[in-house]
Amino acid sequence: MAKQKVRIQIKGFDHKVLDQSAQQIVEALERTGAVVSGPVPLPTRIKKFSVIRSPFIDKDSQEQFEIRTHKRIIDIVEMTSKTVDSLANLNLPSGVSIDIKI
Repeated sequence: MAKQKVRIQIKGFDHKVLDQSAQQIVEALERTGAVVSGPVPLPTRIKKFSVIRSPFIDKDSQEQFEIRTHKRIIDIVEMTSKTVDSLANLNLPSGVSIDIKI
């Protein structure tokens, strides 16, 4: 196959599940003979929300919530014909989003 650099970006809310799925992807790629660099952790995106607790009496009191989105990047430097098949057959846990860019 031609030498193409493939970038896999993984997103999730739980960092433990995200690390397990990244390790699972790296192991599957290395079994096929592909050269892999990563997983590289990217900065965590923190989204914060403030909500008023009660609209009448406790108008000045607020609750804060946050959503943390963790990201990892895996680069495939050299790939074989089996690599694409192994990526298609992976079973990743729910809550993990994967984007593959060629």
